[in-house]
Amino acid sequence: MTRPSLWDYARFTRRDGSHHKAFWSALDDALTPEQRVRLASGGDLRDIWEAQPAEASLTAPAGTDWLTPCRRIVREFEGCRLQAYPDPGTGGDPWTIGWGHTGPEVKPGLTWTQQQADAALDAELSRVRSAVVALLPMLPRWSGAQQAAITSLAYNIGTGALEASTLRRRLLAGEDPGTVVRQELPRWNRGGNGVMPGLTRRRAAELALFIGETATQQQPGRVQPSDPFTTRLSAHFTLGEFALGQEVRRFRHQYQVHTAAELCAFLERLRAAFGDQTVTITSGYRPPEINKSVGGASSSEHLYDAPDVGAVDICVNGADINAVQTWCDREWPYSIGYGASKGFVHVGIRRGRPRVRWDY
Repeated sequence: MTRPSLWDYARFTRRDGSHHKAFWSALDDALTPEQRVRLASGGDLRDIWEAQPAEASLTAPAGTDWLTPCRRIVREFEGCRLQAYPDPGTGGDPWTIGWGHTGPEVKPGLTWTQQQADAALDAELSRVRSAVVALLPMLPRWSGAQQAAITSLAYNIGTGALEASTLRRRLLAGEDPGTVVRQELPRWNRGGNGVMPGLTRRRAAELALFIGETATQQQPGRVQPSDPFTTRLSAHFTLGEFALGQEVRRFRHQYQVHTAAELCAFLERLRAAFGDQTVTITSGYRPPEINKSVGGASSSEHLYDAPDVGAVDICVNGADINAVQTWCDREWPYSIGYGASKGFVHVGIRRGRPRVRWDY
């Protein structure tokens, strides 16, 4: 009988498995003082863990590059923080660091280098993919992009949720993967308070990756309101983000696209100013019926109801919203709504392009 190594346990550990967490906790309790010294900062084992991995080690097995596109999507939507922070819901455990990493070693005051965060993400994605292969044995036969899309989904919802999903049941039953993923993937866009725009955008990105669509970047003058939501208005912002991924919020006029492109140019500057972290649009275009239903002002800039009129409410992942508001107030010459106390900043343009400031 082959003796199992700790690597065998590590690579098949389920992030959401309480029994696996108990295993690692018991193993941690069993460490001797000498072993703990080797794991502490400056110890030989810690030095191995923190070493920068060689680029060749980041390639996927069997020559299939699933990690690069998977890493890109996860980084886009997760955001990275190099100092441990508490769970927003509990104000404490579980503490998180890096690209969404949690574990018994993550405690208040812990800080990482960017290299540590990146290495931990790659290790976690590899572990998740191994778990997905156990749930979907056909995965290694798929393209690297398709493997990346499903691994990103599992990283986000947890392998336990994937195991119990209709998506998995239908795939194991032999249904066409493209049809199943098109129908099932968009359904995973809800949180505790209903549909979440960020999850809607993430599912759209994963679906586009799976079925081979590429988000085309065009000149704003050539982008049409009817173009696919994956069409880019700038390097990091798509047409669909202004609609929160909802068809009912799709732009109806060409001048609305032009205004959105101008806003995108500013949002690109904002993104660069905050370390290239993801800028999330929490409210974009509101057709009149939606604006009315949410209690928006009859003259709201979110209506995009004339040329050079429009707005977005935004936040920057992992950034202090007050710092974001201060930067926007300094750099944007038109409308700014001070919504930092509510978790967002309003950036807009109204008729005549006046400089306007107000509190929410």
